Amino acid sequence: MKKPILRKLRCAIYTRKSSEEGLDMEFNSLDAQREACEAFIASQKSEGWVELADRYDDGGFSGGTLERPALRRLLADIEDHRVDVVVVYKIDRLSRSLMDFAKLVDVFDRGGVTFVSVTQSFNTTTSMGRLTLNILLSFAQFEREVIGERIRDKFAASRKKGIWMGGFVPLGYGVENRKLVIEETEAAMVRMIFERFVEVGSATALARALAAEGVRTRRGRLVDKGFLYKLLNNRVYIGEAVHKGTAYPGEHQPIISRALWDKVHSILRESPRSRAANTRAQTPALLKGLIFGPTGCAMTPTHTRRGDKLYRYYVSQDVLKRGRDACPVGRVPAAEIETAVVNQLRGLLRAPEIVVGTWRTARRDVDGLTEGEVREALEGLDPLWDELFPAEQARIVQLLIERVDVGIEGVDIRLRVDGLAHLARDLGGIADASRRAA
Repeated sequence: MKKPILRKLRCAIYTRKSSEEGLDMEFNSLDAQREACEAFIASQKSEGWVELADRYDDGGFSGGTLERPALRRLLADIEDHRVDVVVVYKIDRLSRSLMDFAKLVDVFDRGGVTFVSVTQSFNTTTSMGRLTLNILLSFAQFEREVIGERIRDKFAASRKKGIWMGGFVPLGYGVENRKLVIEETEAAMVRMIFERFVEVGSATALARALAAEGVRTRRGRLVDKGFLYKLLNNRVYIGEAVHKGTAYPGEHQPIISRALWDKVHSILRESPRSRAANTRAQTPALLKGLIFGPTGCAMTPTHTRRGDKLYRYYVSQDVLKRGRDACPVGRVPAAEIETAVVNQLRGLLRAPEIVVGTWRTARRDVDGLTEGEVREALEGLDPLWDELFPAEQARIVQLLIERVDVGIEGVDIRLRVDGLAHLARDLGGIADASRRAA
């Protein structure tokens, strides 16, 4: 009867000594460890064990770290599947840390490698050895959890004392000696955002205005609404440290005052709908939904304040989404473009062809309406325009204008035909009523 052919198991001997003392001797501690391991491998020759010629000796390296040259070489060879069994004199030669030991076992498992401790009857090729390994790994898990609890407790205690514990550094601050210190350039930007939010009352409108002005975050991105909400709700800026929703006095200096913080958050507590309505009421946009840039993309109304003055603009959506260079006419002053459009509209309403076209359309619904009456009514809008409320002006513009295209060369206005007819009927009804009254 033939004996079954045994697969050869390539055995790597690993030795380690914490200090360099005695390493220059002819026969030192590393040699003694290797000799014992070689004898053990020889005793397992019948099981197919074969010693590898490579030496993995770490002289003068602590077992409290995995940063050892010979150990790193051994792990690399295991990853390359050049080793089947790791043989050590004692387990602590491999590692003195249970957490590091667990990491090594993970590498061994990936490479299909077992390891043997010669003097401790510890062999993971046997069921008892694997049971012992599981016990050790349980202790390693326990050690990790205890360390985690200690770290969390220390973190919480430090935050209660107002100590900054690392992580993302808020805009407006830098770090020196593990403490937050104010960076004046960025701090000025933070103060400006808080102050302008109080004036504008809308994160959406403020984000559009800041994006139109090219204001960017520390990472070079245009400011958006999400960034603003995070910044406006960060209690770091009033000198506080927050841990799990609870604020504590911080070691660092505040960037904004408590009074400004309270003003901002009194606005944020309002309903977003009511804030949006207030913003629209404060900043009427006569051409909203009608004005388009040279790329064909809509232009959005936005505004900003400098001191007591309000500056309104129309900004291309291309600029808001892709940056200032995305559109040749990225931003136009709202007052100037609205005045230009209204002046052109006034001129068009006085044009003979518009008067005649309006009269022909209106006379279908208003009997006896004359061209002169239509002309008189249309021309009468001109002196009354400045006396109309903004909402009335906006209604007439939305009624009469279909589209305003802003180009590099100028402005093109496209009138709404059905709007002119509607206006003509209204004017005709007024004229008809005046005639009946006479």
